[in-house]
Amino acid sequence: MAQRSYSVRDGVLVALVQPTLVIHGGAGVEPGDLTPDEEVAARTALEAALRAGYAKLQAGGSSVDAVAAAITVLEDAPQFNAGRGAVFTHDGRNELDTSIMDGATGKAGAAAGLHRVKNPITLARAIMDKSRHVMMVGDGAEIFAKEQGIALVDPAYFRVEKRWQQLQKALQEEKNAQASNTPLELPGKAYFGTVGALALDAQGNLAAGTSTGGMTNKRYGRVGDSPIIGAGTWADARCAVSGTGWGEFYIRAAAAHEICARVRLSGDPLARAADRVINRDIPKAGGDGGAIALGADGSIAFPFNTGGMYRGWIGADGVPHVAIYKADALAMPGR
Repeated sequence: MAQRSYSVRDGVLVALVQPTLVIHGGAGVEPGDLTPDEEVAARTALEAALRAGYAKLQAGGSSVDAVAAAITVLEDAPQFNAGRGAVFTHDGRNELDTSIMDGATGKAGAAAGLHRVKNPITLARAIMDKSRHVMMVGDGAEIFAKEQGIALVDPAYFRVEKRWQQLQKALQEEKNAQASNTPLELPGKAYFGTVGALALDAQGNLAAGTSTGGMTNKRYGRVGDSPIIGAGTWADARCAVSGTGWGEFYIRAAAAHEICARVRLSGDPLARAADRVINRDIPKAGGDGGAIALGADGSIAFPFNTGGMYRGWIGADGVPHVAIYKADALAMPGR
């Protein structure tokens, strides 16, 4: 007779499942946006991130270890708007934001307005583990990073030609709008571009992390939802979420926390809670985007309302499963 292990989580008996890792590389990608080579590179990077995070889980590492490892790979991949592939601000700089949360302890770390931290997720984790704070910003955050021995790079490291051309196009559109005295209407996807990871480890503990380069042509030190605990990132004993979308709406909805609150307070299945927040509440308010969600029972959800979202998961079979567009088939883990 088959045996299964159980654990009590937040007063609830939960069946322990195989370690699982879920990632996203941002919503808003549409069919036709990528060349065949770019699509292959994106899928390859997603698979590499899944393998890196899952290796941590297989070696007995924590969910936090797995999240940090997966996001580090995505930050190093120029295909995504985080780390190396970050978009440019109006002033031609890169400003990076990030956060991480440990569902087992409720501890979290976040940083915003970074210009020289090679892998922002490593700083978020250091803030969580090595400081008494949750969020640091700008120069102060980078001073702390240096004190912690976290790799800093020349800002030129983040320059990717495709991202630079995206800024030039945005600046021209802004100039044309000013010349014709018409308001510049940005599409929702202008606000997209994030990477994230969620993990469930062998102890049944969840973690979540998110990292972003913000939005092309942003001004005034604008910060979106990615580094805000409860908006772009959340993990507790039952549920973990990382968002990707129009940050202002995710902040107003406390989207990541809202999904998990519905699981905790209303008993909603994870997929239903995620769908209601991402595909109903946020669009109703005027925003759009996507998210990934992972439950302590091993359930997974990938809600999004754009033409695509870089996404994937890896579990008991040790095989990375990835997809980009809405029409892409993505096998889901068996229950």
